[in-house]
Amino acid sequence: MVRPGTIAAVLTSLVAGMATSQAPELAQQYRQRLEGARQELTHVVADFDADALRNALDREEALALQDNAQEPFVRDRARSMRRVIARAEHLERQSARLAELPPVLRPMAVLADPDGRVFAGAMRDFEPAVPLTSHGLVWTAVGLLLGLGLYRLVTFPFRRKRAAKATRVNR
Repeated sequence: MVRPGTIAAVLTSLVAGMATSQAPELAQQYRQRLEGARQELTHVVADFDADALRNALDREEALALQDNAQEPFVRDRARSMRRVIARAEHLERQSARLAELPPVLRPMAVLADPDGRVFAGAMRDFEPAVPLTSHGLVWTAVGLLLGLGLYRLVTFPFRRKRAAKATRVNR
């Protein structure tokens, strides 16, 4: 006969394994969105740089010119363009870092330093997938072990109490 504790341990492990098995898929969907955002922002920055160059300015000179403009709108555009440039650079660095990492480590890199907008979009549109890759199976195995460990940790005081009671009864 299967003990209820064994069933609970297996179920806890399965739930944890299913949850962690999705980490590589989330990282993949995040990377796809990241690349789209990176490419779009790269075009926006390139257009700004081209406009500056047509006017015999480099990027910093063009931004400084906007910063010193009389019109508040033009000054605001300089601030927003600086934010766009900074975000484009951040997305470029993150894209390069994710490309360098082995697939099994990408979920941790995504969670360590995500772009808020890209991550929110990836989470909103996330679709679970069956992990058929080696790194998906690694994450599934990790989840299974974490689930079992969590179950054992939570039930430890009860097992210890039951073992002490059984010892007293057997004496």
